[in-house]
Amino acid sequence: MIERLVSLVCASAIAGCGVSGCTSSTSPASPFATVRFVFRGSTALRSDLPASAQACVSGVGTTHMHPGWRSFSAVPLQPVPPDRYEITFSDVPVATRVSFRINDRNFCDQNPTGAVLRNVSANDFELVQNTTTPGSGDEPRYAFSVSASGRIAQ
Repeated sequence: MIERLVSLVCASAIAGCGVSGCTSSTSPASPFATVRFVFRGSTALRSDLPASAQACVSGVGTTHMHPGWRSFSAVPLQPVPPDRYEITFSDVPVATRVSFRINDRNFCDQNPTGAVLRNVSANDFELVQNTTTPGSGDEPRYAFSVSASGRIAQ
């Protein structure tokens, strides 16, 4: 009896394939991509920052990123001494324009919030600061989109 039931289920599955063949019942491709971000900047505090930048330096603290797809929550970047920070996210939405900001205390003399203005890449694609969003005033940000394969477009 069980053998007959299994045969019927298999026959039904084969009959449902049609001319074009069967399609998998697995879930569709993930709506997220993995993106590796690199900020090329000194991991040591610059000794030439003016006294006027000290409040910003204290406010920035650890070099960090504010990813828009995570509600702009601060996420510390991993220092790779002497001249690089990195982080990888596996939850970046595919085919959606997203933005983020990086804050680094060594940029406090160039931006009052320490927002990074250059030397940022995503999956080895060099990004250009191309948008601003509210924060402590208008703050420079990067915006891009990523394909399911990880290709970056700005």
